[in-house]
Amino acid sequence: MGASLQGRPSSKGKRRRANHMAEINVTPFVDVMLVLLIIFMVAAPLMTAGVAVDLPQSNAAALTEDKDKPIQVSIDDSGAIFVDEDQVQANQLIPVLQGLSDGNTTRRIYIRGDKSLPYGQVMVLMGEINKAGFTKVALVSEQK
Repeated sequence: MGASLQGRPSSKGKRRRANHMAEINVTPFVDVMLVLLIIFMVAAPLMTAGVAVDLPQSNAAALTEDKDKPIQVSIDDSGAIFVDEDQVQANQLIPVLQGLSDGNTTRRIYIRGDKSLPYGQVMVLMGEINKAGFTKVALVSEQK
């Protein structure tokens, strides 16, 4: 049995190379992604609009139609409220809308207000519809 003792390698012998690690360090990548995620989580609510608004006599393009026919809520110059073509009382508007939408609060509702009405009166109507949980409410205008 023999034993070999290794001393310092001579200059003529093979040099030992340092073993390099061939893995990617993902910690900085994860840190950057988490910071970007936080930035977008804070900024995203600021970029959304609550209600799509089409002003009277505008050059805006028509809204795309959903597969369901939208519910039309109209208010004439005397303040009478109509759902599609049927007149309803103001206190009955929300139950009628809930009945027509079968409880689907994502159903699109178009508000058609007479241009002689005060802006606040149309906004009160829109606020009541939005308060009932309907999220897709839009004002309708005529194109020039």
